[in-house]
Amino acid sequence: MLTFLGFAMIATFLVLIMMKKMSPIAALVLIPALFCVFAGKGAHLGDYVIDGVGKLAPTAAMLMFAIVYFGVMIDVGLFDPIVRGILRFCKADPMRVVVGTAVLAAIVSLDGDGSTTFMITVSAMYPLYKRLGLSLVVMTGVAATANGVMNTLPWGGPTARAATALKLDAADIFVPMIPALAMGLLFVFVLAYVLGVKERRRVGTLVLPGQVEREAAEEELVPAAPAASCASAPVSAPAVTSAPAASASASGEGAGSPAGADAASASAAHGGGDAATPEDGFQGLDPHRPTLRPHLYWFNAGVTVALLTAMIMELLPIPVLFLLGAALALTVNFPHMPDQKARIAAHADNVLNVAGMVFAAAVFTGVLTGTGMVKHMADWLVGAIPEGMGPHMALVTGLLSLPLTYFMSNDGFYFGVLPVLAEAGAAHGVSPLEIARASLVGQALHMSSPLVPAVYVLVGMAKVEFGDHTRFTVKWAALTSLVVLAAGMLFGII
Repeated sequence: MLTFLGFAMIATFLVLIMMKKMSPIAALVLIPALFCVFAGKGAHLGDYVIDGVGKLAPTAAMLMFAIVYFGVMIDVGLFDPIVRGILRFCKADPMRVVVGTAVLAAIVSLDGDGSTTFMITVSAMYPLYKRLGLSLVVMTGVAATANGVMNTLPWGGPTARAATALKLDAADIFVPMIPALAMGLLFVFVLAYVLGVKERRRVGTLVLPGQVEREAAEEELVPAAPAASCASAPVSAPAVTSAPAASASASGEGAGSPAGADAASASAAHGGGDAATPEDGFQGLDPHRPTLRPHLYWFNAGVTVALLTAMIMELLPIPVLFLLGAALALTVNFPHMPDQKARIAAHADNVLNVAGMVFAAAVFTGVLTGTGMVKHMADWLVGAIPEGMGPHMALVTGLLSLPLTYFMSNDGFYFGVLPVLAEAGAAHGVSPLEIARASLVGQALHMSSPLVPAVYVLVGMAKVEFGDHTRFTVKWAALTSLVVLAAGMLFGII
């Protein structure tokens, strides 16, 4: 009964948010509450929720202060050189923009924290997607999938959990998996290229005005299509373009940013250094914004490097590190109290959305765990494995890691399910190391799970509906995981 209710609860949640019948926050709260009553444990709902909130409170605190910290760093111009470098590479070509998103997300993912990766990636790429009229779900999908592959780094979490659960060395698990993970990352780059080509066909080819002048190319983006809004704009480079599509396709690729929806904001960009309109969301490259602190650039860079280093070395809990970092960044960059309040207020919307989503997710995870649904679902899946598949438990583990890490937290999978799978494999002569390596396969899909707090940072900052992101990303992320699994088996790693 609990197995059926668990699957039914998850399916109901996914269907309602993808059909946009409920907001994610409402769905995360009301659906598990309803199914808790169906399970006959409504009297314990309060205990489940409090337990879930208690477990996720540190994560919510980390996200709140991380958003403030990186928001301040963006305000003061720390990431402007990164954005300019990406613009040089992208040259207003939709294909290059999407590939650049994948590369940036993969590089930033080296810090091992998904929230940090998404904040930096979206802050750098969002203005470019808006100006070019590209689909924002392409950005979130590519970033989440690239981060999911990189999430297998030993300090990223899953590898350490697998090593702890099976009493193995993390290096013995991760190092042999590098070729398979590299193939997965290569697939993400190829996917980004293909999606970028589709976006180029949809919106047309665009050019930068004054393309011979790098400074102008870094700060202005103008559609080269013959549009009324561009008629009076000075264009010093030849306009080579195909006409943009009238509207986005009805598929997931077009969701979140219809073609041509940002014509007005693109026109507003002609002023070069002018600040963008609020709805445009463009602020990363405005060279005249009053929050810039060029004289403090190296101080801010040093603090950020020290913060990420301390996080990787686990010198202090991550929430504490970001709390200290946010306080220091605000105090040094904005010593006057009104300025500090203004910066906090500027990022309050993101903070509230993400923290609210995390605490709502605590209801979902609290009910799943407290009622025993997760355990019954895992036991049912493990018990459904045919006896003849025993010698192939590594393959089975890899396949099961896709749905299980999507519908469960990493803690639940690695500490609750993985030991059972390893024991079943050992009975048929399958090494625990192979089982542990195979368990990492599903991480590309895991990073888009509604139970991963970082994904709410991604969709919240990108202003993308969670349902649109899920509908677009899941198929590509699952395919990426299968590529990693196939490569692992081909190379004899799994």
